[in-house]
Amino acid sequence: MDERVQETIDLTVDIVTAYGLDVIGAIVILIIGWWFAGRARYLTKRAMDKTDKIDAMLTGFLSNMVRYVLIIVTVLAVLDRFGVETTSFIAIVGAAGLAIGLALQGALSNVAAGVMLLFFRPFKVGDFIEGGGQSGTVKSVSLFVTHIRTGDNVEIIIPNTHLWGAAIKNFSYNDTRRVDFVFGIGYDDDIDKAMGIIREIVDADERTHKDPEPFIVVGDLGASSVDLVVRIWCAGGDYWGLKFDVTKAVKQRFDAAGVSFPYPQTDVHLFKEDATD
Repeated sequence: MDERVQETIDLTVDIVTAYGLDVIGAIVILIIGWWFAGRARYLTKRAMDKTDKIDAMLTGFLSNMVRYVLIIVTVLAVLDRFGVETTSFIAIVGAAGLAIGLALQGALSNVAAGVMLLFFRPFKVGDFIEGGGQSGTVKSVSLFVTHIRTGDNVEIIIPNTHLWGAAIKNFSYNDTRRVDFVFGIGYDDDIDKAMGIIREIVDADERTHKDPEPFIVVGDLGASSVDLVVRIWCAGGDYWGLKFDVTKAVKQRFDAAGVSFPYPQTDVHLFKEDATD
């Protein structure tokens, strides 16, 4: 019995002697590599935040990529410490990655779409967009999904393939936008008077751009109204405020000037026929 115990102790000592330093070295490499990967990610992100040429979406993506690459290098260094043939390991990982890729084609397509969105940047964080059947302000873009927030503060998560594979409307892309109105007046109202009132309202608002010049014309002769088409340009951030204020001002000025907003109506003509025996 004592001989078996002694053999076990000797075997343990031999294993610790042979592999103890390797284990300790591997743990040290793993700790240092993990810390360095996190530190490199932080420094990369901080360096990119100092320049205006790289937006927030690309900053997060590239800084995370730096971290993942360093973690992979750390794992390979740990395996090499134990004498594992890293070239064979890489081949095994590649084969496993191919098998997983075939099983996760949908997820990988989202990754591919995310990379395209990050590099081609059809929009950036803070832009108001419409895409994938949804509209809202972009909060973040990851490799798999894009987070947007609607005007009523609802978080919507859209798979990247739904954005990259379809049309995207970016309402924040340009500095200026055009505000379109259609005001219907009655057929008995004075067209020039109504157009003059609209012109005064538009010219008096400082948010209205003078170039291009405001566009006010008779657009259509409708079934019950004469439709005046108004198109004015403004800064992108003034769009909704200008639209709401001009609409309100036109209604109030038309009421004061006696210009009517006709309701849809139908004229009914009755014909009386003579009674015959």
